[in-house]
Amino acid sequence: MRYYNLLTAGTLGSYHADLDKRAEKMFADIVKSLAENEGVTEKLKAAAPMEWVQKMNNIRNRATEIVNAEVVYA
Repeated sequence: MRYYNLLTAGTLGSYHADLDKRAEKMFADIVKSLAENEGVTEKLKAAAPMEWVQKMNNIRNRATEIVNAEVVYA
């Protein structure tokens, strides 16, 4: 129903653009917060690059799941 209302009102494009901006900002904020909380720093990146990549991939995957649940599929 919401889709139909947005489509007929001509605001579907701006709604998607706003949703995309919110999702990107939320993703960046979550990644930054999780990385800080878990000690994933530039120092770790220099000392143990593969461990840093593993941890960052895990953080990004969790952030994606959170954003999808709270913004995209809500």
